[in-house]
Amino acid sequence: MVRLTAGQVSNPSLSLLPYVNLRTVARISLLQPLSPALSAYISKRTSLTFVVTVLPSMASPSTTQSTAVQSGRIRVLKEGSRSSDREVGPVVYWMFRDQRLKDNWALIHAVDQANKANVPVAVAFNLFDQFLGAKARQLGFMLRGLRQLHSAIEETLHIPFFLFQGEAVETIPNFLRECGASLLVTDFSPLREVRSWKEEICKRVSDSLSIHEVDAHNVVPVWVASEKLEYSAKTIRGKINKLLPEYLIEFPTLGPPIRKWPATNRFVDWENLIADVVREGAEVPEIEWCEPGEHAAMEVLMGSKDGFLTKRLKNYSTDRNNPLKPKGLSGLSPYLHFGQISAQRCALEARYVRKICPQAVDTFLEELVVRRELTDNYCFYQPRYDSLQGAWEWARKTLMDHASDKREHIYMREQLEKAQTADPLWNASQLEMVHYGKMHGFMRMYWAKKILEWTSGPEEALAISLYLNDKVI
Repeated sequence: MVRLTAGQVSNPSLSLLPYVNLRTVARISLLQPLSPALSAYISKRTSLTFVVTVLPSMASPSTTQSTAVQSGRIRVLKEGSRSSDREVGPVVYWMFRDQRLKDNWALIHAVDQANKANVPVAVAFNLFDQFLGAKARQLGFMLRGLRQLHSAIEETLHIPFFLFQGEAVETIPNFLRECGASLLVTDFSPLREVRSWKEEICKRVSDSLSIHEVDAHNVVPVWVASEKLEYSAKTIRGKINKLLPEYLIEFPTLGPPIRKWPATNRFVDWENLIADVVREGAEVPEIEWCEPGEHAAMEVLMGSKDGFLTKRLKNYSTDRNNPLKPKGLSGLSPYLHFGQISAQRCALEARYVRKICPQAVDTFLEELVVRRELTDNYCFYQPRYDSLQGAWEWARKTLMDHASDKREHIYMREQLEKAQTADPLWNASQLEMVHYGKMHGFMRMYWAKKILEWTSGPEEALAISLYLNDKVI
């Protein structure tokens, strides 16, 4: 079933942000408790919609403010044919991976193109009936975040949010035809399924429609960082670091588009939608420790009570590999995964406080930018990223050479899923993932290696690892 809904548009006045030196705020908060005034400001800052204008004292020498989306961040998937007698249609941003209003290059590009053509712009999101086995835990978190985004984007930018259910290769082209769109903007995902949908959509839409893909997820666009599959963090690190002065820049302030979308009385019934999804995916229930949405994401990053950069950063380089110190981690992974916070925003805010904790910031940026974006490189340039055929030849050879080694224990998938092994440390890690939807990064390596040790061969080990991970995280 395909459902088309849209929210009503309202017109509250927009708020302007005060100037503040966030580097000074962070320095104070790391050394002593914040004053009530500063605490109130930081708390308020995380809920604001627009980006604060950067003062020279806030930024590192290489941090400047962008005035437009860099051309390197945009790929033209389809160039539409132009006709002088054809009226230019609206712009549609198909949101998928980057589910946020703030610091979103794809949304910025869509609004910019709409303003240049003097046409309205809308955001469309497609909810799939099935996607990589997602259950209540993943879909509930995502939909609750989207509900907040829906309200914020219509109240502050006056941009309508359309929600579809069904197959994107049908719902998106249908909507484009109905509204007479001239440009479709999409955010970037390296996954095979998403890329195949975009290829099919390019075939199904009219010849006059253009399609732009914007990498709003990576600090350095994946196709700019490297033109090939990289071997390791070592081989991509220099390439990314060289491009940071160009791409690690401040975001422009985003205001309402010049032209408004025609009013609609349809709305999204979020309560029933979320209830249905949670009920159908009850096998993996929602979690309570992680609140969804952009506001919650900024609280985790910059909050006055327990923010990563304001309270926990100084010990990151030493505590991040200690499973007994979970607060040593940033806690940003769920928000980065669903695009509820920009990795570029996290990197910018971290650089503002680098003089206070240089080692911690450098370690954080290595994980946030280099290591994280290496994974996008791998999935983008290696189509068999989820099979042994996607591994390097030396790795495949080593695995196959030891495939017949005698195993002390052999466990079935069901035993592993229920943490029924002879290893209490592994069991604890597995149960943390089952009940809390997360596992300490240092333990994940141990967890995966033991699965290889306890199964009949590398193919089975990889299949079980993917199943256990994707089901609950």
